[in-house]
Amino acid sequence: MEKRRIGLSPLKSSLLGLGCMSLGTDAKKAENIIKTAYENGINYFDTADLYDYGTNEEIVGKALKPIRDNVLIATKVGNRAKDDLSGWYWDPSKSYIKKQIKNSLKRLQTDYIDLYQLHGGTLDDPIDETIEAFDELKQEGLIRAYGFSSIRPNVIREYAPRSSADSNMMQYSLLDRRPEEQAFEVLKENNVSVITRGPLAKGLLSAKFKEKLADSFVHYSRHELEELIPKLQELFEGRSLTEIALLFNAAHPEVSTIIAGASSPEQVTENIKAINQASLSREEIEILKSLTKTDGYKEHR
Repeated sequence: MEKRRIGLSPLKSSLLGLGCMSLGTDAKKAENIIKTAYENGINYFDTADLYDYGTNEEIVGKALKPIRDNVLIATKVGNRAKDDLSGWYWDPSKSYIKKQIKNSLKRLQTDYIDLYQLHGGTLDDPIDETIEAFDELKQEGLIRAYGFSSIRPNVIREYAPRSSADSNMMQYSLLDRRPEEQAFEVLKENNVSVITRGPLAKGLLSAKFKEKLADSFVHYSRHELEELIPKLQELFEGRSLTEIALLFNAAHPEVSTIIAGASSPEQVTENIKAINQASLSREEIEILKSLTKTDGYKEHR
C-alpha cells in the first residue's frame, strides 16, 4: 500500500488507516480486525482516550504490542471524562494534556505515541499553552509528532501557523467537501497534512447505501441522495462506491491518511482492496466534482 509522510514529521503512514472507535469492547474480535488490517498493509491505527473511556486504547495497545515498532499509533486528548463516566467536557489545558498522556501510554502499553492529537479545538482555548504542552511532550520524547482535530476554519487558522503540528484530522468525503473552502489551503501553506475521517459518509458511499439513507446528510436531502448515489454507480460502473469514495480522498496531495472504521475483518479487506485500485483519472475527478456540492461551512466558523 502507498505510504505518505505526515506533515514534516518522520512518520510515514499507509494511505488507508484503521479507525478504531468502532471496534467495540470484544477484545478478540477487535484483535482479528487489527491483525487483518496490519497483514494487508495498514500501519496507522487511530484511537482516543475517550473511546469507551480508555478501553479502546487498552485493546489497541494489547493487539499492537507484538508489532509495536512496525506501526504508527495515533491517539487523542482533550475530551475529559467526568468522574462518574456519565459524559465528558472539553479541557485543552496544559496540565491536563501532560497528565493524561501518562494514562494513554499505560493503556497502550508503549513508551511513546507516534501522533498525539488535540481532540477538537475552539477559539476559547488557551491556544499558546495548549501548543506548549504538545511541544514539551515532543521534546521529552513521549510523542514523535502532534496534530489537532478540527473542522472549524477559524480554529485551523489559529492552530496551524502558531504551532509545529504535522496534521489535522477532519471529516471529508464526496458528500462533505466543506474543507475545500478554506481549510485545505491553510493547512497546505503551513505544511500540515490532512487526515480525513468519514470518507464513506456514514456508509452512504458503500454497497450498503440503501440501508444507510437518512433524511439528510450535510447539504443533501434524502431525495438528492436517492438521485445522486445511483447516478454515481451508473457513471462509474467499473468501480465500487467505496473505491470511488476512498480514491477521491486520495486524489488530494494534502491528504496523508484516510481513516476508515471497520466492524469486521471483511470490511477491512474490502476497504483495502478499494484503496489499492488504480487512481482516479483527471476526467473521473472532474466528473465527481461536477456532480457533488462544494457548499462551505454554515456553522463552525
